[in-house]
Amino acid sequence: MGRHSDRQRTFGRRGQAGASSVSRAPEGFVDVRAVGVTYGDVTALAGVSLSARPGNFIAVTGHSGAGKTSLINAIAGIVPLASGEVDLGRGSTQRRDPSAVAIIPQGNGLASVLTAYENVLAPLRARGLSPAEAATRASEALAAVGLGESGTHLVEELSGGQQQRAAVARGLAIDAPVLLADEPTSELDHDNRERVLDLMRARADAGAVVIMATHDPEAAARADVVIELDDGRVVGG
Repeated sequence: MGRHSDRQRTFGRRGQAGASSVSRAPEGFVDVRAVGVTYGDVTALAGVSLSARPGNFIAVTGHSGAGKTSLINAIAGIVPLASGEVDLGRGSTQRRDPSAVAIIPQGNGLASVLTAYENVLAPLRARGLSPAEAATRASEALAAVGLGESGTHLVEELSGGQQQRAAVARGLAIDAPVLLADEPTSELDHDNRERVLDLMRARADAGAVVIMATHDPEAAARADVVIELDDGRVVGG
């Protein structure tokens, strides 16, 4: 079976003085070594490897079913590994540290019974932030994605694009050293897509590792490195 490990590391902040918490990321790294993922008799990933260091913005592309979401979930520890290893650079081999990763899932994953603000706030409080700090981060993140005036709306009252931006805000607010984003721009118009890509670029520039699965070649072009998957394997790898 595969293994997830988390090496001990001290994460600093490189944001400029006065910058919001949305743009200040602790440093992280990711090593994926020969990872395989299976669902019953179906092989979703086979021998996939990638390496990312502080400041890297990586795009993972490929057709539907190529393995993009499986790779995001494998790095996050959401699915078990059939083979290989994933090292997230935090914690120890005995205990996974979930605070090392923030995820922007495909389909947004928001709780419909909560407001946009509450969806961003809840994981921050769950991670032990004080009420004041969590509130500040949530408000800053929503403002950064252009939802400062919509935070009090229930998720079901938001458009598809607004819901997606709320999910992006939630991932940014967590301020983890590794940000994983699965199709974060699929529901967005041009201006909001550029806004979200700029924010993800800023996260990488602040020292985070950003790994984005996308079918959009223009979004992928904003990344430092593009990795293409085909039937669970790295093309050319």
